[in-house]
Formats: sequence, C-alpha cells, structure tokens
Amino acid sequence: MYTFRHWHATMEYHRTKDIIHVQKRLGHKRIENTMIYITIEQTIFQQVNDEFVCKVASSKEEATNLIEVGFDYVTTFNGEMYFKKRK
Repeated sequence: MYTFRHWHATMEYHRTKDIIHVQKRLGHKRIENTMIYITIEQTIFQQVNDEFVCKVASSKEEATNLIEVGFDYVTTFNGEMYFKKRK
C-alpha cells in the first residue's frame, strides 16, 4: 500500500508542482515529511522539461476536443478557455 501511496504522491506533485496540495492530500502534519516527494519527482523526471503546448477554445466543442486529446483546462479570459498540455 505504501508503494502506491508514494507513487501517487510523486505523480501528484509532478502534475501540480504544489507541495502544500500534496501535503493536505496525504494528511501530513509536517511539510518535511512531504518534501521527500520533490526529491523523488526530480530524480524520476530529471530529463522532462516543463514546456507546454497552449491552446485556446472559443466553444464547448473545441474545449471538448482539447480535453479528449489530453489538454488540461487552465482559465477563462474574455470568454475564451485556455488549455495546456506538456510537450
């Protein structure tokens, strides 16, 4: 069970880059206990860059198509929806 917990925490940190989010998700009281996932993530993904492909959708259909191919919703600005996906 702990192997899955560590894997999940590492992947969650990699996806969000938010250690506080991971801390709360795991129920850790001390941030030091959660910081190990930063080290694990950096070791596993040392060759992965943090570059993204960004797309804008003006309609529900466009947004649906982007989500179906793996884009993540970021925000809405001036009526347009912005999405990103790692390169």
